[in-house]
Amino acid sequence: MSNDAKKVILAYSGGLDTSIIIPWLKENYGYEVIAMCGDVGQGDETAPLKEKAIKTGASKLYIEDLKEEFVKDYIWPTLKAGAVYEGKYLLGTSFARPLIAKRMVEIARQEGAVAICHGATGKGNDQVRFELAVKALAPDLEIIAPWRIWNIRSRDEAIEYAQARNIPIPVTKKTNYSMDRNIWHLSHEGMDLEDPWNEPQNQMFMICTAPEQAPDKPAYVEIDFEKGEPVAVDGKKLSPVGIVEYLNKVGAENGVGISDMVENRLVGMKSRGVYETPAGTILYAAHRNLEELCLDRITYHYKEVVALRYAELVYDGVWFSPLREALDAFVESTQQNVTGKVRMKLYKGSVTGAGTQSPYSLYSEDFATFGVDEVYNQKDAAGFINLFGLPLTVRAMLFGEQAKKNLSDETRTPVAVAEETK
Repeated sequence: MSNDAKKVILAYSGGLDTSIIIPWLKENYGYEVIAMCGDVGQGDETAPLKEKAIKTGASKLYIEDLKEEFVKDYIWPTLKAGAVYEGKYLLGTSFARPLIAKRMVEIARQEGAVAICHGATGKGNDQVRFELAVKALAPDLEIIAPWRIWNIRSRDEAIEYAQARNIPIPVTKKTNYSMDRNIWHLSHEGMDLEDPWNEPQNQMFMICTAPEQAPDKPAYVEIDFEKGEPVAVDGKKLSPVGIVEYLNKVGAENGVGISDMVENRLVGMKSRGVYETPAGTILYAAHRNLEELCLDRITYHYKEVVALRYAELVYDGVWFSPLREALDAFVESTQQNVTGKVRMKLYKGSVTGAGTQSPYSLYSEDFATFGVDEVYNQKDAAGFINLFGLPLTVRAMLFGEQAKKNLSDETRTPVAVAEETK
């Protein structure tokens, strides 16, 4: 390759798509391909990547450890917001993409690259997430999305392309789930899951124990929060990554974190995915339990509205946006007193609260008791109900007379009506 060849930064995972993209870029663009793998906690998947990338034709490979930044700057803000997409999806892939794209842009500047390439398909959400991040951070960079322009039309054809060039790939036509893994989750799509009637098979799970195979005795975990962020588990101060790893282990052992859903993709179609998110499932439940104690009613309810919008922004790939930053500012203000300890019970896939305490708790046993108390005069409730129900009373008075008249008209006989009109 000539020294003046233009450079492209490829988001590289070593999976099927990005494995074949390296030779494809060289064959069709003549670019020097610099691969970048963002390590967001995919485990031992990164170990063989350097040798594989170079053998496949990349000039170099960056393996960037992004785990701590991922948890602290992307997962924790989303957790504090309470953001869940369509009630089930804890956004595991969604908020990893902008972080990876951000690091790709930084490497592109360092290497003097003119383009960024990703392996997301033209039917998925990830193409949007990668490209919106690049547009927000480096709009001058060219974006190459092979799945939108090459003549490969299916994963089977991609496998054939790899085999023709002796490129080792981690899938076959028989084991062809589309998967994405990081420290927060593992997703599964494709194959038998494309029919929503098919139940996910236990052998598919790579993190979680199937709930029916989990221990018959429940496990308990205690999580300490400070200003909405987890800081310790079972009395041990841990780093953000350490907390997620600890809860992944205990959650997975007890079958916690499996979610099966048909979601509405941003690009307009529905897709079926199965997610394994043990730590996330525990942390979301624990955080919500603590907020129940620490947030006043109107803030708690409005924060639920914000959570829905925040989840949509993350899912849609609009991480680097003024609105997301503004919502973060709101969320941060709500979390100032979300400090305390939460105990969770894990049993055969379920997560239930088993105790919550906080120095900022707004719960008062004196007010809530059903016993004799000196702080709440139950007679006051009558005046409150009268005022709160005043609009209903006025409406009933206004329309009640009309309703009575209508009812009277309906019950009159034709003879009576005729007599009235004489």
